[in-house]
Amino acid sequence: QVDLVESGGGVVQAGGSLRLSCAASGSIVSINAMGWYRQAPGKQRELVAIISSGGSTHYVDSVKGRFTISRDNAKSTVYLQMNSLKPEDTAVYYCNWVIGVTPSDYWGQGTQVTVSS
Repeated sequence: QVDLVESGGGVVQAGGSLRLSCAASGSIVSINAMGWYRQAPGKQRELVAIISSGGSTHYVDSVKGRFTISRDNAKSTVYLQMNSLKPEDTAVYYCNWVIGVTPSDYWGQGTQVTVSS
């Protein structure tokens, strides 16, 4: 069992920055990928950024150049640095880890990010 705890959400003005953190605890063996998703009211959950076990990253086009995903293996933590935030970035952000030889998905509880104009 793996537990993910997110932190770092909040309210920020447009143009501001936030850093989300997602710390994992439990049986963390064979991490395949770590990612951040978001879900805005009335919309489907979408992938924002992902980092593979090898360190390669992928971003949704709308956040490229503004968001950066990174990880600290020693702390079992993945981060999402969000700069130049826009009102359309407002959503609940969820971290997701894919772990195991037979991959299983684990989700954080979600953290609210609100960007005011």
